[in-house]
Amino acid sequence: MLLMVLCTAAALLGQAEVKGVVRDAQTGEPLSRVAVQLAEPSRQVITGAAGTFDLGGLADGEYDLKVSTVGYRLLQTHLTVESGEAKELSLALSPDTFRRTEHIEVRTDPFDAALDFTIGGNEIKNLSTVLADDPLRAVQSMPGVSSNDDFESRFSLHGAPYEQIGLYLDDILLHMPFHTVQGEGPSGSMTVFNGDMVDSMSLQSEAYDARFEDRTAGVLDVHTRDGSRSETSFRLTAGVADAGILAEGPLGKKHRGSWLASFRKSYLQYLLQQSADQPMAFGFMDSQVQFTYDLTPRNNVKLKLVDGTSDLDSSKLRDSLPLNTSMLAGYRFTLINLEWQYSPSPEFLLTSHAAFMRERYADTNVNQNTLGEGFYGEWVGKSDATWIWDPSATLGFGVSARRIRGQGSSEYYSDATAATLTDGYRGNLTLLGGYAQQSWSGLRKRLHLSAGVRWERMAGNGPATLSPQGSVAFLPNPSTKFQVSWGRYSQFPDVQDLDSIYVTTRLLPARSTHTVAAVEQRLGRLARLRVEAYQRVDRDLPFRPYEEARLAAGGQIIPDNFQAPITNSLSGRAKGVEIFLQKRTANRLTGWVSYSLGYSRQQDSVTGARFASDQDQRHTVNAYLGYRIRPSVNLSLKWTYGSGFPVPGYFQLEGGAYYLSSVLNGARLAPYQRTDVRINKSRTFDRWKITVYGEVVNLLNRPNYRFDSYNGYNPATGQAYLSFMNMFPILPSAGVMVEF
Repeated sequence: MLLMVLCTAAALLGQAEVKGVVRDAQTGEPLSRVAVQLAEPSRQVITGAAGTFDLGGLADGEYDLKVSTVGYRLLQTHLTVESGEAKELSLALSPDTFRRTEHIEVRTDPFDAALDFTIGGNEIKNLSTVLADDPLRAVQSMPGVSSNDDFESRFSLHGAPYEQIGLYLDDILLHMPFHTVQGEGPSGSMTVFNGDMVDSMSLQSEAYDARFEDRTAGVLDVHTRDGSRSETSFRLTAGVADAGILAEGPLGKKHRGSWLASFRKSYLQYLLQQSADQPMAFGFMDSQVQFTYDLTPRNNVKLKLVDGTSDLDSSKLRDSLPLNTSMLAGYRFTLINLEWQYSPSPEFLLTSHAAFMRERYADTNVNQNTLGEGFYGEWVGKSDATWIWDPSATLGFGVSARRIRGQGSSEYYSDATAATLTDGYRGNLTLLGGYAQQSWSGLRKRLHLSAGVRWERMAGNGPATLSPQGSVAFLPNPSTKFQVSWGRYSQFPDVQDLDSIYVTTRLLPARSTHTVAAVEQRLGRLARLRVEAYQRVDRDLPFRPYEEARLAAGGQIIPDNFQAPITNSLSGRAKGVEIFLQKRTANRLTGWVSYSLGYSRQQDSVTGARFASDQDQRHTVNAYLGYRIRPSVNLSLKWTYGSGFPVPGYFQLEGGAYYLSSVLNGARLAPYQRTDVRINKSRTFDRWKITVYGEVVNLLNRPNYRFDSYNGYNPATGQAYLSFMNMFPILPSAGVMVEF
C-alpha cells in the first residue's frame, strides 16, 4: 500500500501544468467564456470571469493548443512541456475584423477622450447586417444618426444630409464610395469597401478637429487594418446576396511588412434574372488590396487600392418602361492611396498621402439612348504632422491640395428621338488648405484645452475661408468631465453645382458654426453616461428657389420651374439634446442606447420661406446590445426608432390624398421603427473555424415607407401625385464564414 502511494505521488510530481490568461488583443481586457483546448489528448477548459485557465496533469511532451470563441479569430500555438514544469501563458485573441496578432495592444481607456463616438471589432460586424454586410449600416446605429431608409448606406446627422458629412477612408476624403445607381431618384446604396478590413470608425458630429476639410456638418473617420505579419490566413464568406474571399499574410522573410486582399461579388442579380416576379436585377463587384512595408525602423509605406462596379438591368421590363426610366445603368468607383509615415523620434510623426479617385456612371433607356452620364476625378496630395513638444502639449499641422475635374449631363425624352438637356456641367477646380491645432493639458490632467484654425481656398480668383475652432474640458474628478467646444467650418461647391448650366451667379462656399456643451459621467471603467446640447448654424447653402410647384398666398398654383437657378440663398439652424448610455466590454452585455431630440429649420432668402429641413426629425432612438452566451454563441439586437422625416416638397395631406401647399416640407412620413436580431454560432476544427450567422431583419414586421418620387399634379384641383415605397418586411437571412 505504501509503495502504491509513493508511486502515485511520484507520478503527480512529475506531471506538468499549463495555465494562463486570455485577453482581448485590442483592449487587453480578460476574456471569459473562451474555449482552451488540447488536440491530443483531447481536453478542454473554459476561461473564468478573470480570463484564466488551468490545464494540469500533463505528461511531458509536445502539445497543440487551440483557443477560440465566437467573434474572435482562432488562435493556435505549439507547446513543449517537461515533467514538473508549470508553464504560464498570456494569450491574445484578435476580433474577427482585427488583424491577426500575438501581441496585446492595451488601450487604457475603452472610450475616446474627445466627443467622438467610436466603434470597432465585433460591433462593426454585428451591426453591418448579414443581408448587406455593409460597415456604414453600423454607423446608422450611432447616437445622433438618422437613417429611415432600409435601402441606403447614406445617413443624416443632427438634421444635416450626407452631402455635408465628410467620409474619410485612411485620411482621404471620399466623394461617392458606393454601389448605387447615379442619375436616378431614390434608389439604394452599399459601401464599396469591405467591412472585414475596417479597424475602427469614429463619428464626430460637432466642433470636430481642424485637420478635417471641406464639410460643414460632421466627420466619419474610417481606418482600415493592416494584414497579419505573423502568418498567412484565408477567410471565405457567403451570404444571401454575395460571396467573397479575404486573404492576408506577412511580406518578406523578416516579416517587415504585410499584405491584405479581398474580393466580393454579388450573385443576387443572377437569381433575380431567372425570376418572373423580380424582373429588375442589381449586381455589384468590388476588390480591395493593401500593402504595408517598413523601409527602415522609422519609415513605413502603405499602398491601398479600392475598386468597385455596380449595374442595374431592367431589360425584362423593356416593353413597359417609360422613355425616361433607366433600363441599364452602371457605376464604377476607384481609389488609389499611397501613404508614407516618417517618425524620426517618438515625439514626431509625419504622414503624407498621394491619392487618386475616379467615378463614372452611365444610364440608358429602352431605346439605348443616354439618360445621364457623368465623370468625377480627383488628385489629392496632403501631409500631416504631429509633434509632442512637451509631455502635456501636442501640436498638429498640415497642408493639402486637391485637383478636381467633373463633367456630366442628363436628358429628357418627349418621344423616342426628341431629347432636351435637363442638366449639364463640365469644369474643374483646385482646392488648397492648411491647418494648425494645439492641445494642452494641465492641473494634473484635469484641464484640457485645444485651439486650432483651418484655412481653405479655391485656387485662382476663388474665395478663401478661415475657420477657427476651440475646446475646453474640465474633470472635477476622474469620473466626471465637462466639455464645451466651438468651431467654424466651410464647404466649397461641388463641381456639379459650380459649373452647372443653372448657375447664373458665382457660388460661395457654405459656412457653418458649431457649439456643443457636454457632460460625461463614468460608471466604472467600462460604462459611461453622456448628455450633450448642440447647435449648428448654416449659411450660404446651395438651393434652387421656385424649382418646385406650390400654392401662392392667394391659392393660385405656381408651376414647377426646372430651369430655376442655383443660388446661395439657404440658411438654417439645427439644435437639440442628445443622451446615451454605453457599456463597452469584451464580456457579458455590451452596447448602448441613445435618444436625440432635434430641430432643424431652414430659410430661403429669395422667397422668404421658412421650413423644416429634409432631414428634420424630432425624436431618434438607436440601441445596440450584444452578449456572448457561450464560447460559440453570440446574440445581438439592434433597435431603431425615428419619428419621421418630412415629405420633400410643397405638399399637404387631406383625406388620404396629397395636395399642393404653400408650406415646404409641411407633410411628414409615418414614424420608422425596426428591430433586428442576430445570432452568431462558431465551431472550431483542427486547423480551421466556421461561423454561421443568422439574422431576422424587422423582427416585428413593422410597415415602413420611404418617399420614392413626385409625379406631377392636377392643375385644376391641385392634387399632387406622389409615390411611396414599402421597405423591408420581416426578412430572415443567413451567412457563413470559414477561416483557415
